[in-house]
Amino acid sequence: MSRGRKMAPTHVLRCCQRGLAWIPVIFIALVVCWSYYAYVVELCIFTIPSIGEKIVYLIFFHLSFIMFVWSYWKTIFTNPANPSKEFCLPKAEKERYEKEERPESQQEILWRAATSLPLYTRTGAGAIRYCDRCQVIKPDRCHHCSACDMCVLKMDHHCPWVNNCVGFSNYKFFILFLAYSLVYCLFIAATVLQYFIKFWTNELPDTQAKFHVLFLFFVAAMFCISILSLFSYHLWLVGKNRSTIEAFRAPVFRTGSDKNGFSLGFRKNIAQVFGDQKKYWLLPVFTSPLSESQNRLLNSDQHANNIEDHLANNTLKSGKLH
Repeated sequence: MSRGRKMAPTHVLRCCQRGLAWIPVIFIALVVCWSYYAYVVELCIFTIPSIGEKIVYLIFFHLSFIMFVWSYWKTIFTNPANPSKEFCLPKAEKERYEKEERPESQQEILWRAATSLPLYTRTGAGAIRYCDRCQVIKPDRCHHCSACDMCVLKMDHHCPWVNNCVGFSNYKFFILFLAYSLVYCLFIAATVLQYFIKFWTNELPDTQAKFHVLFLFFVAAMFCISILSLFSYHLWLVGKNRSTIEAFRAPVFRTGSDKNGFSLGFRKNIAQVFGDQKKYWLLPVFTSPLSESQNRLLNSDQHANNIEDHLANNTLKSGKLH
């Protein structure tokens, strides 16, 4: 009974946390809905006198609006990619690992299990990266997200504004979301500016539209500034083929840490995120050409040699001790 009572509050707490996590997304959705009303109804229908200007503004506004909402939706509702079953320990090895108390023996189990896996990164101490929470050997660039409570392939960060982890499966969508939100805000700010000035200088009569137009310009300009810096930073990361995590903490390879360890050259770095077919680059559809179990930095022979060298060295060490 006591165990059931302890489990109940934990379950309720998790449900509350999941519900509260949607607040930033709901806030953005409300701001976007209001901006749509303010621009289409208050500005274009009630304020702009020229029919030609209305039509042109509405066409370009809806194009940017559709691409913005589409990419935002894909970023939110695309599930983070998790390590495949091949990175899970076999049942027998898993039982041995859990029974072992010595870290050295546990690492030996992990090293033997990793002989057939394409792994090139290590912990800072040179050990195999293993997640005790998810009970998987972490693929390269994979990290555990405490908010999602799962290991995420090529994890960049957990974004509260999309209530999702940004990683291998949706990083392209996240970049496009930033790009189209910037275009959306810039277009609104640029087209609203002249009417903002006219309302501000009282060239136009005081109507309900005045508040919406004035506030619309301030909100669009504010979001432009914040999104521009974030978008520029992530474009730089794409060019370097780094994640936000790797930018702050360089990945560790067998030869040591290397912040450029995953860089394949500027063009290939872009293709890693946006795919090989340029016609799909600006569309929020999945086009990444490589799976995270395919790493082109080293070939399989080099990987096998690395594992064999480690096992041989440990065998010699254990032999000397005996």
